[in-house]
Amino acid sequence: MTKVWSGQTIGILGGGQLGRMMAVAAKHMGYRIAVLDPSEDCPCAQVADHHIVASYDDQQAAHQLSDLSDVITYEFENVDLDVARIFEQQDKLPQGAYALEVTQNRQKEKEVATAADLPVASYEIVTSFDACQQALERIGLPAVIKTVSGGYDGKGQVKLADYEDIESARNFIVPGDPYIVEQWLDFDCEISQVFTRSPRGEICFFPVAENIHRDHMLFQSLVPARVPEHVTEKAQTAARRIAETMGIVGTFAVELFVRGDDIYVNEMAPRPHNSGHYTIEACNVSQFEQHVRSICNLPLLPVHSLPAAIMVNVLGQHQPLLETQVEKLPWAHLHDYGKKEARPKRKMGHITVTGSSLQELTTLIEKSPVAAWERIGQEEEV
Repeated sequence: MTKVWSGQTIGILGGGQLGRMMAVAAKHMGYRIAVLDPSEDCPCAQVADHHIVASYDDQQAAHQLSDLSDVITYEFENVDLDVARIFEQQDKLPQGAYALEVTQNRQKEKEVATAADLPVASYEIVTSFDACQQALERIGLPAVIKTVSGGYDGKGQVKLADYEDIESARNFIVPGDPYIVEQWLDFDCEISQVFTRSPRGEICFFPVAENIHRDHMLFQSLVPARVPEHVTEKAQTAARRIAETMGIVGTFAVELFVRGDDIYVNEMAPRPHNSGHYTIEACNVSQFEQHVRSICNLPLLPVHSLPAAIMVNVLGQHQPLLETQVEKLPWAHLHDYGKKEARPKRKMGHITVTGSSLQELTTLIEKSPVAAWERIGQEEEV
């Protein structure tokens, strides 16, 4: 792969907040940006040089993006796989289409983790309610049933806590469609390992983050994760195995459950990740700049980090409080994604605070308006 130098254009498939932060990092490095996204005023378009307004499966628009771009990346995994393959055939997609193919399909994610000799929760693939019942007899309860493709932030899944809940799966399952029935792990915490791998195979790891969820959505990421060093080492080993098994290029995230000294691979993301946003302020190089370096075939920077950081998502229901009380958060780095409509549970931005210890930062947040956020509007739907 040849290097893509400053002054050339990076094409981004998808114009959400991840694309926006990717574009900002690339702009600092002197690149121009072209984005393909169906929304007229998407976050990335606000900082891009070119915006192609079209659906992700519009192959004519894809060729337009390719004509404008020297290299192409994607900002999230729910883009069109056939379009990604067009870019791959043109030798403009360093990440390749395979990482998308795997992460768009929960069954393939499990198979890749298993092939890398990594533990996952017990699971079965079913295509009917009867098959689901049979799988539950073998796996046991509690369990969770998920769509094999699609779904994020808790969408596309149903938890089955006891046998009374099994009937709820009947309405969830469309006969003939594939679903994954998975053991519900009683885990201690969830962590994520974000890393970047270059086309030459070098890997740089960011500090492991501990993720706290509220109502199936990421609420906070704490860095460093409050887990023993040997668990951190296991997470890094798991990420390296997945990276090498899949031939990853760019920034990638592996989410893992921790139970005692054991880890279990949960999900993967073939791009910068929500739990890695802290890297913008807390590391010498962000997950976004490192991603740009990788896809442009530039050397990766060794990662150095501050002692502690906490990232908090700003959802639609939080934004009014943030706007009226921002003066009470003088220690917070505020990121606004530029979305016009603030809907409940919609990610509108995030804040990051850095310091010398997690205890110091946790105390700071508990005494601030942020402490009330997790109780606001959790019962509302997007």
